[in-house]
Amino acid sequence: MMKKFFSLLLAVTTSITLFAGCGRTNNSASGNASGSASGNASGNASGNAKEVDTKKEDSNELSVYAWDKNFNIPALKAAEKAYQKKNPKFKLNIIRLPQATSVADVISKAGTANDYSKLPDIVLFEDHYINRYVHDYKDAWDDINDVKINWKDFNQEKISYSTIDNKHYGVPVDNGTVICAYRTDLLKAAGYTIDDLTGITWEQFDEIGKKVYDYTGKYLLSIDGDSNDLPYIMMQAEGASEFKDGKPYFVDNKKMVDIVNVIVKLVQDNVLYLADDWKGYTKGSIGGDMVAGVINGNWIMSSMRDVKKNSGKWEITTLPTLSGKEGYASNGGSSLYITSNCKNISLAKDFLAYTFGGGDGAKETYDNALKDGGVITTNITCGKSDAYNEGVPYFNNQPVYKQIVEMGSKITPVEQSDYFSTAVKQVSSAISDILDGTDVKSALKNAQDQVNFTMGNE
Repeated sequence: MMKKFFSLLLAVTTSITLFAGCGRTNNSASGNASGSASGNASGNASGNAKEVDTKKEDSNELSVYAWDKNFNIPALKAAEKAYQKKNPKFKLNIIRLPQATSVADVISKAGTANDYSKLPDIVLFEDHYINRYVHDYKDAWDDINDVKINWKDFNQEKISYSTIDNKHYGVPVDNGTVICAYRTDLLKAAGYTIDDLTGITWEQFDEIGKKVYDYTGKYLLSIDGDSNDLPYIMMQAEGASEFKDGKPYFVDNKKMVDIVNVIVKLVQDNVLYLADDWKGYTKGSIGGDMVAGVINGNWIMSSMRDVKKNSGKWEITTLPTLSGKEGYASNGGSSLYITSNCKNISLAKDFLAYTFGGGDGAKETYDNALKDGGVITTNITCGKSDAYNEGVPYFNNQPVYKQIVEMGSKITPVEQSDYFSTAVKQVSSAISDILDGTDVKSALKNAQDQVNFTMGNE
């Protein structure tokens, strides 16, 4: 009975924190926690209003939910301005909610009441969780399958989230492609260059990391140990998933076991630092200048830039893998979805296609979204613009934005799950248990059982 009680408690806790991992990634893109933000994002962006009366909108007006005043809201404002070249009377009412989870909360409440009449025309929604919300609240959405968008010109891993039951529902906004960034000065002190960290095995990474630590006292890598994204990232770089046929696949998944063993060894060898929490990761290990390397979604660059004295010392490359081939992965991101309460669907579809969908206004949209909000496109053509080809001083004048788009185009889509955050938390706990002496298979078996229980599989 006690075991069941704790499992139930876990399930409740997980449901409350379902969006924690992905939400923090998007918030981090601007270096601000959107939950603490207040006030208006712009003259037409409200921080408090949630309900929308779309019937009062004129024929040139749309409304949209977003949450980050420094990241996705500037991107939406860039799209509004771009679309005004086509329709000078167009107005986009950006309704700012406190955080990413707030959008999901509004959809859930509307679905529970079976009343979607107060939703805006469009919502920004996190990629990792949209599948469940489309399935659970089918009447909340309008698909965009008939919109003229060249879907092949986008990062296919990104599109895989918003393609549900063979229909397109969302248009991508940002890019969660993972970067491996390294301090070239610290690598040099240990006798290495960025090339030595490109196309290598995790075993080689470990050997390099040990030498870097010996010479500089810096870890080659850090991560939030309480909500460890590394297993997910490393698995995706292998073209593999932590899930199989909709269920957690940990214990009998050889690649999963191998990767967990790699992570444990990296910690034991002082190559990987496991921070206690998100603040300890971003403000402590990265902001506190404890590391010679960073691996995470490219939104982590904002945390890196906070350490201004290290400008020009960083460069990026691809992920190590078990085999040594160059690895590609993604972590985090969101897309735009049209709700069933949209009264001007043709305008909404045309706006999305023209701007974020790769139409005639896409270059202007994405160039200004990059400049004003640090939002990187997943559209391959737009990622070749002059703005993306410019060298970035903080990263030793590498054209990192162009590189990120190119890397994103090489990510292999893998099986995803709405229980992504649950898996992250449970595998993080398993790694902690292993470091404390628990057998690898036993720890992963417990993690797998807990995820199954939360999913209602047992």
